[in-house]
Amino acid sequence: MGTMLRVFLLLLSLLSITAPAFSLYEDQVGLADWHQKYIGKVKDAVFHTQKTGRKRVVVSTEENVIASLDLRHGEIFWRHVLGPNDAIDGIDIAMGKYVITLSSEGSILRAWNLPDGQMVWEAFLQGPHSSKSSLLVPASLKVDKDNVILAFGKGCLHAVSGIHGEILWKKDLEAESFEIQHMIQTSGSDLIHLVGFVGSSQFDSYTIDAKSGELLKHDSAAIPGGYSGQASLVSSSTLVVMDSAGSTVTTISFQDGKVTFSQTPVSTLIEDFVGKAKLLALKLEGVFAVKTGTHTTFVRVTVEGKLEVVDKINHATAVSDVLEISENRQAFAFVHRRSNGIDLTVKLGADWNHDLLKESIKMDQERGSVQKVYINNYIRTDRSHGFRALIVMEDHSLLLVQQGAVVWSREDALASVIDVKTSELPVEKKGVSVAKVEESLFEWLQGHVLKLKGTLMLASPDDMAAIQSLRLKASGKSKMTRDHNGFRKLLIVLTKAGKVFALHTGDGRIVWSRLLNSLRQSETCENPTGLNLFPWHVPHHHALDENPSALVVSRCGPSDDALGLLSFVDTYTGKELSSSSLDHSVVQVIPLPFMDSTEQRLHLLIDASGQAHLYPKTSDALGVFRPELTNVYWYSVEAETGIIKGYALKEKASDDYSFDTRGIWSIVFPSESEKIIKTSTRKLNEVVHTQAKVVADQDAMFKYISKNLLFVATVAPKASGDIGSSTPEESWLIVYLIDTITGRILHRMTHHGAQGPVEAVVSENWVIYHYFNLRAHKYEMSVIEIYDQSRADNKDVWKLILGKHNLTSPVSSYSRPEIMTRSQSYFFTHSVKSIAVTSTAKGITSKQLLIGTVGDQVLALDKRFLDPRRSVNPTQAEKEEGIIPLTDSLPIIPQSYITHALKVEGLRGIETVPAKLESTTLIFAYGVDLFFTRFAPSRTYDSLTEDFSYALLLLTIVALVAAIFITWILSEKKELRDKWR
Repeated sequence: MGTMLRVFLLLLSLLSITAPAFSLYEDQVGLADWHQKYIGKVKDAVFHTQKTGRKRVVVSTEENVIASLDLRHGEIFWRHVLGPNDAIDGIDIAMGKYVITLSSEGSILRAWNLPDGQMVWEAFLQGPHSSKSSLLVPASLKVDKDNVILAFGKGCLHAVSGIHGEILWKKDLEAESFEIQHMIQTSGSDLIHLVGFVGSSQFDSYTIDAKSGELLKHDSAAIPGGYSGQASLVSSSTLVVMDSAGSTVTTISFQDGKVTFSQTPVSTLIEDFVGKAKLLALKLEGVFAVKTGTHTTFVRVTVEGKLEVVDKINHATAVSDVLEISENRQAFAFVHRRSNGIDLTVKLGADWNHDLLKESIKMDQERGSVQKVYINNYIRTDRSHGFRALIVMEDHSLLLVQQGAVVWSREDALASVIDVKTSELPVEKKGVSVAKVEESLFEWLQGHVLKLKGTLMLASPDDMAAIQSLRLKASGKSKMTRDHNGFRKLLIVLTKAGKVFALHTGDGRIVWSRLLNSLRQSETCENPTGLNLFPWHVPHHHALDENPSALVVSRCGPSDDALGLLSFVDTYTGKELSSSSLDHSVVQVIPLPFMDSTEQRLHLLIDASGQAHLYPKTSDALGVFRPELTNVYWYSVEAETGIIKGYALKEKASDDYSFDTRGIWSIVFPSESEKIIKTSTRKLNEVVHTQAKVVADQDAMFKYISKNLLFVATVAPKASGDIGSSTPEESWLIVYLIDTITGRILHRMTHHGAQGPVEAVVSENWVIYHYFNLRAHKYEMSVIEIYDQSRADNKDVWKLILGKHNLTSPVSSYSRPEIMTRSQSYFFTHSVKSIAVTSTAKGITSKQLLIGTVGDQVLALDKRFLDPRRSVNPTQAEKEEGIIPLTDSLPIIPQSYITHALKVEGLRGIETVPAKLESTTLIFAYGVDLFFTRFAPSRTYDSLTEDFSYALLLLTIVALVAAIFITWILSEKKELRDKWR
């Protein structure tokens, strides 16, 4: 039997060698995660199609992204996310090989290599004060054989070398409030004209020698009627502005040192004019456009300075900039939306009655109106001019239109996600196969041969692609039904554009999208802004015929007192079920832990006056809510004034669904010493598995678990700026743990010589926060754990047996808690953008922190590293418990980045959702990019991996059984031969 045992051990060793490791292999990428890249809403675009090869368009966006897009497919060649504090002011292409960007209010000028996006040079422009910025890349202006780039910002005009980025000269215009409108280069001249305004009543014109920076002339004059901030350049010496009332057009002529004004009422140009007119920045020679409501009127300025109407379009229209298609020939386009598509018209500036191009393009309704259009021309085979148009829609999507069709489109609203919620998929009905896959025996064997080649590292690149395809097909992760592990869900995301998307967690595809009618501009709501997304109707699992729905809360403007809007969306179909305009504002939304008989979640909406409004407004909901009226509390944080207030509800006789509030406590932080910079609370749906924590020596500590716990961080007013703006002696960080029912401060801790920014997460009975230590010149992370001492007597076994414990006694926030806290601080390498914590279905699995780093990646850090009980020399009992020896810094393990080598550019938030499988949590990180993955903090201890080969296991068992019988027979024969000897 010795031989049989050796063979058996050999087979086991071979199996152990081929067992799956916990690291992620290249062929596993995309099985449990996906990554999507976006750029945001385009605000400026420059085409580059003159040379042969890849034709592209370079764009800048509202998310401060500069990107180069392929004109054929809309794919990203390269891009750079400049960050939230580096807004792009201007973009252009210089010398046919550099992309020039002006950003940060005209203080940073950069040149990027056009083919690959590498930064060539960077220039920092300084000036005495803030001002509007402007960029001009002259076509043929050189100083000592060096191309010159002109940038106005910080109150100064700078001439910068196009080759090296050196500042050639700088001119301070001295006027502190001069707001530039246009920089004009006269054709064939080295003179630059700067025109703009000082305040709303004075026009200024500067003439500067572009080679030396010498100021040649400065003209100034008062504007009759004032200036509203809208101007349109119609020639190199004529500017048209709208007055402050929006009712009069003023033509400004600045030539030969003379400034003259000519005023024309809008009512003489447009019949039945009512309201306020706006100017569109057309930049067409001799023509400007006036927008009144949904009407657009094109007006020509004659040589004598008279105004005459050229055309009038009676619908909402977006007008492009002027395009030079040949010498002395200018073309421009305007696009308007109709019921089932858009109409694109391209006209020649000199011949208004002739259309160079007129096309109708079919388009779905979910994109809203046309907001911007950029055109580019090309030469057709018959030598005529063809045009392509890049169109920015109301939903932030980007489309390229050519030859009457949409060539490609991008859903770039997903670069500006505001809020995220999840929705379960429908249950798969019995007898209905959603994704039936039939394969022959040959295909089955071929698949296993490919997997075996991949295991033995013998697979070619084509084989690896086939293996990946088989795994995706076998996983069934893109089905539109629930799975028993709870991995397949819908991510319902609300974007800044007012568009709601449903993304499938399996592969990230868009299941449906809906541009909410309530969040589109209207006469009653000019600037709608989305706020939050909430589960509204979540039917019980037996109600298979009912679809869940979500509530979108928004308001008509950025101010707190703007009126609110509600939208209700079916999460399976994306249909907007209903919407309503509220007669009150929305400052805070409180989801209540109650449901009515139809399983609709009850919500309280708090308005700016402090009144609470119950939704849904039904007698059923009121009947559920009224008995719980005295148990509803809420709080508000006024960071600017440093006040936190707690409120309770009371009846209001005038309206059954509105309730007055009464203040029950307040905490006022002294403004001369503390400023609130961060607050954080527990997630409402967090599950805590056990209240007791068993520590070394078989002792037990009881967690202080309260959903009413509020973490507050304050800093010294001098330390509220950027890191390094104050000295350690005048900086401090104070953290509070506050009970929001009573306003009682449970714990207070001061960190001297520390300052923000602060990021924090609260979970179970602990809070972890991140800040900067000025004394050590390092980032730190601190942890505070809270334990309930009032239940310490429950550790007596005899009291538990005799029933003399208080485990079942009610817990009230009004009873003064006997708490104990433990805390510890550790150095941390990175600055942090966001912190979240993993969440699982039952709360059994150990927690891990999810840290969004400054490098736009997500790092998983075991909570055990932030245990306040860590010591330098833990006892044997503490080692068995899992206590890690104390070090001054937290480790960063490269394999712990759950985003792998990917970056979630512009990372803003991390959402965690528990799966049905206790070991697994779903993680969604969003910013300019989107990233989703499945993560097992304690490994997949309750399941096998998806790619586990059951066939290989069966073959292995059969081989083992056969080997046992064969070795047994051989052993018997050997023993028989030995006996005959």
